[in-house]
Amino acid sequence: MGLPRTDTIAAIATAPGRGGIGVVRVSGENLMPFAQVLSGQPPSPRRALLRDFLAADGIAIDQGILLYFPAPHSFTGEDVLELQGHGGPVVLQMLLTRCVELGARLAEPGEFSRRAFLNDKLDLVQAEAVADLIDATTAAAARSALRSLSGEFSREVGSLVKRLTELRMLVEATLDFPEEEIDVVRDTDAAERLSDIRADLASLLERARAGRLLSSGLQVVLAGLPNVGKSSLLNRLAGEERAIVTEVAGTTRDAVRETIQVEGIPLHIVDTAGLRETDDVVEKIGVERAWAEIQRADVVLQLVDARGGETPADHAIAVRLPAAVERIVVENKCDLAGQAAARFVEGGRVHVRMSAKSGEGIDLLHDELLRVAGWSGHGEDVVLARERHLEALGVAAEKSALAARRLDQIELCAEELRLAQEALSRITGEFTADDLLGEIFSRFCIGK
Repeated sequence: MGLPRTDTIAAIATAPGRGGIGVVRVSGENLMPFAQVLSGQPPSPRRALLRDFLAADGIAIDQGILLYFPAPHSFTGEDVLELQGHGGPVVLQMLLTRCVELGARLAEPGEFSRRAFLNDKLDLVQAEAVADLIDATTAAAARSALRSLSGEFSREVGSLVKRLTELRMLVEATLDFPEEEIDVVRDTDAAERLSDIRADLASLLERARAGRLLSSGLQVVLAGLPNVGKSSLLNRLAGEERAIVTEVAGTTRDAVRETIQVEGIPLHIVDTAGLRETDDVVEKIGVERAWAEIQRADVVLQLVDARGGETPADHAIAVRLPAAVERIVVENKCDLAGQAAARFVEGGRVHVRMSAKSGEGIDLLHDELLRVAGWSGHGEDVVLARERHLEALGVAAEKSALAARRLDQIELCAEELRLAQEALSRITGEFTADDLLGEIFSRFCIGK
């Protein structure tokens, strides 16, 4: 693709605050004179050099390590300087100001990664993986982002694009040379090839959907009547006392939030006020907020008291729950009911009988939450996908399915294959609008 030589950019590349080391990163064309003025000596490529970083009057701003990576062998594909000094915010700002005095401008969010993409150092998936690795909230998410950064996801997409391209060539040959009377479906096993592509595409889409959970997590809302054990369950899931638990009904007045991990999947647990009619003004606001949280949920855990089972009041809550939201009935306090923990289906709904107080049956609930998340059977093969990746994979799957149904209509089949290939190419950035690039890289942190 190649980026024409542009102005020099600079930014502090380490997190705000105090630290042992802070890094100022500079990228641009021919930074050798820049580095010589800043440090008083010409730099040596790819060698860590101890240097004073000099102000305009020759007085040292700081002393640290200077690294010089000449183009094209650098992160951005341009000349890159990394100035590793002491990690105080004042000294780093002074060093950044000096870089601006020497002709650099302040980098925009994601501008270093964008230049790396435009200079063919990274494809778009790898560039996004840089941000995903920084933002990872779990070890599983970090490992998945690192695999994408190494090119694993890109290679799978590239393989599918290559196979679609080869199939398009065969199909379109029939259009170009109709007089040859080539039966492309029969003579080239086009149907079988397309079937294999569709199977691999479906597998990749499933893994991408599972990987999406690594970054976004699952919104889990605890709902039910007062005193059924919602706060106790939150504390059990969190592993600590995060919510106040008393025998007094209506103790929880506002949503209490906690994020936990189950097999690397972030679960955002929201404990809500007990759902009941009340004249208490504050409690009434809490109930309204509880219903608002339920509307935003991915899954609702409706808690009922195992000693009495589902009551008419529980049923009244159940019929108000959004039909599109997954619901698991948690029959809590099974220890007090003298019942064993169990998972069963009743009335078309999954029930988990457990005790939030003792922890009996909590593993059954974990398994159900993973089932709802679609995580069952996934592990190190997941793809840390973004929403645009899922959308593109979905379009490719849809178009390839249409192509399979139109193998006897060569013109239409060829067009569907082209659209499927184009959708996949958008993932790695081969076909990407400039406004989309701006949106993607604007979400990066400054310095990347």
